[in-house]
Amino acid sequence: MTEDSRYRQYTPRPLEIIDTTLREGQQTSLMHDHFKYFFTRQDKEELLRALIVCGVKFVELFAPVVSAQEAADFAALKAVRDSLITQKGYTFLLAHVRCHPRDVESAIAAGADGLNFYIGTSPESRAFNHGRQLDQIVAQTRPLIEDVRKNHPNLILRFSGEDAFRTRIGDLCYVYDAIAPLVDRLGLPDTVGVATPTTVIERVAALRERYPTMDFEGHFHEDRGFSLVNTLEAVRGGVRYMNTTVLGVGERSGITSMTALLFNLFLDHAYDALEGYHLRGLYPLNVLTADKLKMLVPPREPVSLTNRTHTAGVHQNAVLHGAASYEAHPLDQFGVNESEILLGPLSGWNIIHYFLKEIRYYELDEDRAREIAAIFKQRVYQESPETPPEQVLIAIADELGLRKLQLPEGRHEIVQRLDGGERARAAAGFALPAHGR
Repeated sequence: MTEDSRYRQYTPRPLEIIDTTLREGQQTSLMHDHFKYFFTRQDKEELLRALIVCGVKFVELFAPVVSAQEAADFAALKAVRDSLITQKGYTFLLAHVRCHPRDVESAIAAGADGLNFYIGTSPESRAFNHGRQLDQIVAQTRPLIEDVRKNHPNLILRFSGEDAFRTRIGDLCYVYDAIAPLVDRLGLPDTVGVATPTTVIERVAALRERYPTMDFEGHFHEDRGFSLVNTLEAVRGGVRYMNTTVLGVGERSGITSMTALLFNLFLDHAYDALEGYHLRGLYPLNVLTADKLKMLVPPREPVSLTNRTHTAGVHQNAVLHGAASYEAHPLDQFGVNESEILLGPLSGWNIIHYFLKEIRYYELDEDRAREIAAIFKQRVYQESPETPPEQVLIAIADELGLRKLQLPEGRHEIVQRLDGGERARAAAGFALPAHGR
């Protein structure tokens, strides 16, 4: 099979994620928070490798015309992709291109497997972005895409009316009617995050009725906090291709998180949509991406150690007796293999008893644990934020003269959770080290 015919021989899965972490994700302002501004080539190579290992078959990149660096990186990423073909199969690298010959020429010259065309179709985009009317959009884009389809018949072609959810359905169809015969799929980008689950259901149904043989590609922004639920509704409505990024990072508030999407499809028993995805690799992928951004996995990301971390006394006590009390979801199937219990002012005597006796090997009964808890809850508020709660608790135990059990020769102390830096035992989480949460 030649490279040019790979896509024509490929059988799409029920859900094909087009991950755009290396394009949309690189537009996140989180980069600027740490004066980083872009993913390095090594970052991109490691992220692409991890995405491929997790089963992603379509990855979107910037058009090489964006910069000399992006052009050079495109070639390096092709080499990474090629090195994994024998082990993981072929992954299609797609270039995000304007409807402009220079973008197209640069992507084809770089060896892109497909072109993701876009041009704004909303009144706002037409007025403030490119200044063209709908008939001018068609006049500009159709000949260009016709030429690409004629001369490069095996390229994967997608066309999106940017800002589709602020574009009247009649206006969008006016443009799509002209372009649909030339492309493999049409895009449904909620570019500025205005869509709601209801409008997604309605728009998907209308377009699938008008173009019954066409595949669609969704792209949902988080401006209203609806990116994930909008994506789920689109998938339920029959949208096969979906743009995501790792951790949902992207322009402004970002887009749909890849791991959150797969996690929710699993919980909804949509197992067909999970075909070919390596779920246990998703948490390590989140941690890798967070590390590249010099941050922790965000607390609202469901596939995270934070989603198994407990600070309230009632929760901590219950989790000691049975994790299912406050851990409802099978995160271990997504690579989260630990839980954390963090000592602090909200901890109750039960967890203090457990920590001092089972982790630090002090001899004490429940009454003494209650006494220590009362002292701890008063003192911990008076300490410097730089003083770990664990240190405060141990100091109290020593002041009260608690004896320690004598451990057998050669017995190693249980390793505590590490947050990094000099505060290695700061939170006294009862788990092995888990960088990135």
